[in-house]
Parts: sequence; structure tokens; C-alpha cells
Amino acid sequence: MTSETARVAVVTGASSGIGKEIAKALARQGWRVIGTGRDPGRIAAAKAEIFAASTTREVEMITVDLSLIASAEEAAQTIGSLTDRIDLLVNNAGGMASEKVLTSEGLEANFAGNHLGPFHLTNLLLPLLRNAAKDAPEGSVRILNTSSDASEMIPSINLDDLQSLEHFNPGLAYCTGKLANVLFTRALAQRLGDEGIISHAVHPGAVDSNFFSYAPPETLERTRDLVKATEQEGADTLIWLATADEGAANNGGYWYRRKLRTPNPLAEDQRVIDRFWLESEKLIDRAARA
Repeated sequence: MTSETARVAVVTGASSGIGKEIAKALARQGWRVIGTGRDPGRIAAAKAEIFAASTTREVEMITVDLSLIASAEEAAQTIGSLTDRIDLLVNNAGGMASEKVLTSEGLEANFAGNHLGPFHLTNLLLPLLRNAAKDAPEGSVRILNTSSDASEMIPSINLDDLQSLEHFNPGLAYCTGKLANVLFTRALAQRLGDEGIISHAVHPGAVDSNFFSYAPPETLERTRDLVKATEQEGADTLIWLATADEGAANNGGYWYRRKLRTPNPLAEDQRVIDRFWLESEKLIDRAARA
């Protein structure tokens, strides 16, 4: 299989954890994989692993910091220079912070990395997704967003302060970012479903990876005795939704262990979804002018 016939997958956060497992699984199945990461050393090691698994030998890795809007834009340009189509976009990059940090663009770094950067990257890559959807079977072009059950743990979202800057704490910021992944999924399903592009959000469960590396001490203590899934187990539902026929159904779904899961009730509120999208765009525009 050559790059002219291989399906193309973009996987963010592919340099470690479940992102790397997703990239390796797709590479084994004959996909051309374009992965992203932040650390050059991990990127090089991951590329070697993904390449070794690949049946096409079509593997590219690019350096991206999705907490920076400018970096997301550079990534979109680079991806556009590598391919004219994307059959699968996996927005997997993300993490948990222990304190509030503002980026050089004036955004709260954790919320930007978990939502705003992926939101912007996805919108910039829509022409490539639409190009793939033109000649692909209905529902085979897909966007997957790695969320968390943290999205279910907050009863409200402050649409006037999505970044939680006024009353910041790491737990609230993380929960808001993961809820943002689910709201984004619902909005994408509404906007792109008629074009044959399917979107899903996935709660992968607590995974034994470097995900908790920068988590606050109270989170580390709370999860110390938690039974964690392996990276392969955490990646399983995402790989399944990317490749199985079932992934063409239930557009806008929120999944856990290959089953639909009831999302935060806010994901059913159209007013929240619409305002959330507008406020996300405002934050990105403000950062782009910084």
C-alpha cells in the first residue's frame, strides 16, 4: 500500500501514552500516520516505534505545542504540506496542570492545550477532512476527541470565563477542559454530519501513563491507589471507533469501553453548545492578536 491509497490519520499527542498506542495500531492496519508531540526526544523514540509497526512505512511526526495558537497554526500548515486529505483526526493531546500558567499569548495553558489548541487545529484542518469525505464511504471520515469522566463532575460551565481565571483551581480547569471536549464533539457532529464526517468523544478511563506527571499533589494522592488501565486498554475504544463500522453511527456520541455513556447534561443544552463555540472563537482571536 502506498501513500496514494493509504488512509491518512492525524494523531495529536502521539509521542507517548494512548496516543502512541493509537498511532501504532493504525500503522499496523495500513494507515499513513502523521503524529504530533511536544518533546523532541519522545517524538524521535515514538516515530521509531510507530515506523516499526507500520505496513506502509508512511510515518511523520511533527513538533507542536497545542497550548499555543500560533503553534497549532504552524502544525496545520505543515500537515497541509504533507497531505491533501485526512480520513481520521484524533485530538488526543492534553494533560493536567498543578497551577495556573498563562502562555505568551495570554491564554491559560492547561485549558488552551486541552481545548483551544485542538479546537483551532481541527477547524484549520477541515478542508482536508472535507476533501477526504468527498470520495469516502459515508461516515468513514471521523474526528475523535479524548475526553474524561472529569467532564461529568461539574454541574455548570462559566461561559463568561471558560478558562476559570477568576476563581482558578487545577481541578476545575481540568474538568472544564474535558467538558469542552464533549461540547466540541456535539457541535462538530451538528456542523459536519451532513457532510459525512462523524465525531465522537471518548473517556479512556484512568490510564497508567505519564498523564499525571504534572497533576497537583491532591490529585496524585487521590489517584495513588486507583487501579489504572494499561495504555493499550485506554486506547482500545478510540482505535475501535476509528476503524470499526460502529464508528460511523451515533454521531456526537460520548463513549467508554466501547459503549455509549451518558454525558454531562450540559452537552444536551443547545444554548450552551452554541455559546461555548462562540466564546472559544473569541479566545482564539484574542490570542492570535497578542
